[in-house]
Amino acid sequence: MTSYTPAELRSRLGSGLLSFPVTHFRDDLSFDEDAYRENIVRLAKYDVGGLFAAGGTGEFFSLTPTEVERVVTAAADSAPDDTPILAPAGYGTTTATEFAAAAERAGADGILLFPPYLTEAGQEGLARHVEAVCRSTSLGVVVYSRANAVYSADTIARLAETCPNLIGYKDGVGDIDTMTRVYTRLGERLTYIGGLPTAETFALPYLELGVTTYSSAIFNFLPDFALGFYTAVRERRHDAVLRMLTDFVLPYTEIRNRQPGYAVSIVKAGMTATGHSAGPVRPPLTDLSAPELDELTRLIAGLPTGTA
Repeated sequence: MTSYTPAELRSRLGSGLLSFPVTHFRDDLSFDEDAYRENIVRLAKYDVGGLFAAGGTGEFFSLTPTEVERVVTAAADSAPDDTPILAPAGYGTTTATEFAAAAERAGADGILLFPPYLTEAGQEGLARHVEAVCRSTSLGVVVYSRANAVYSADTIARLAETCPNLIGYKDGVGDIDTMTRVYTRLGERLTYIGGLPTAETFALPYLELGVTTYSSAIFNFLPDFALGFYTAVRERRHDAVLRMLTDFVLPYTEIRNRQPGYAVSIVKAGMTATGHSAGPVRPPLTDLSAPELDELTRLIAGLPTGTA
């Protein structure tokens, strides 16, 4: 059972860097639970606001419901009590409520609600979707605004009134106008999370919009660098942020942008490059090519000692 009320989880998530641990697979693409548990222990030694098990970088979209529950259970069992674990929910509304129930069984502290599978929906339908999931669980819920589930400021304001356990708004779109409208309407009612791929590139300007935290995929394989970047953002040390963007983040995104799906694949490649291999990605994703892995390895090796 979670040790966090929704209000406590909201505060905790907004107080530090967040990350999506990768999900470890063997060469035959089966879930490598022992390696995954070891990695959660490694990452949880760092001071983070929370970890999202089986999230986007954790290849939620390629896991069966049974595997999702196994992954979340392993994360909840392996992380210390003061490191919140959030579980995914997604697909259709009925399936999403089943994921929410599984999250409670697994000992998760909260839920990240992904967009519904495939179909588009209007704001009324999206609102009903979120309301149904929030009603189905006592856990705090973070909505992920991206793809076919982009929530307007009016919809988020309505949900904040009707769903007491709605605690967060994760932006995966990058629409500054919408983000500004949401924050000015709701202020401290929600925690605001930057959720664009390689969120470091948006972290500094988004801080001025009330987005106090973001989910860092880089944290998987360069935790010291990721935490140093986050600290520099929060302290508004612009020169340090720009230097780290130039030295690593922007060249990293150039590799990431070469193929669809590389936002996940490059993280697993980074794990391999730093001696923490998590195995291959599952189809339909593809792994980086050998030359691209070498390029990433050289980029990491060029970082100053203590960050790589």
